[in-house]
Amino acid sequence: MQNPTRLYLLRHGEVESRYHRVFGGKIDMELSPLGHDQVKALADYFRRHPPHVMYSSPMKRVQQTLAPLAEWTGLSPIILPGLREVDFGVWTGLGWEQVYERYKVSAFDWLKELEAGRIADAESTSQFRERVRQSLDQIIAESPNKEIAVVAHGGVIRMILALLLDLPFARTGMFDVEYASITKVKVVPHKTEIELLNFCPWRDL
Repeated sequence: MQNPTRLYLLRHGEVESRYHRVFGGKIDMELSPLGHDQVKALADYFRRHPPHVMYSSPMKRVQQTLAPLAEWTGLSPIILPGLREVDFGVWTGLGWEQVYERYKVSAFDWLKELEAGRIADAESTSQFRERVRQSLDQIIAESPNKEIAVVAHGGVIRMILALLLDLPFARTGMFDVEYASITKVKVVPHKTEIELLNFCPWRDL
């Protein structure tokens, strides 16, 4: 019997404080000091659960997140541009309070607003879904029956879950995806199982 394909969906660590509670999206920010500590704990967790291969977003905060893991495993990440974070259009760089002041929309409703196409100049949900789908299809086709680390962003992890679980993107608001968290998904023919959700080694161990 073949081993299942397992995806370890890793969100990047905490970002610079000036981008907290901000719609960062395409801004190429760095990790905070806490973020660097978080990703060391993330890498240490994988000493007991080493992946066979690693895919990642090209963005700086993701590259800094995977650096400790790449160092000790010797894995070179396969960088997929399709795993970059969603573009928030006119919301990019705005804090949660600023979004409410300007547009009378709660930051907590961003998934619904994006899916409904109500954020000006933002990437459409269909465009976002398609590029993440292409990346996910490539990952599964290239690395079947392997333990795969996918290091990316909160929005990308939500979209991967939406694709694997056949959910509308806005429904992924039911999942918490924290900084430097791990969500483990087993993928077998005709079935997907979440085995671990929003596990944070820097906090939960």
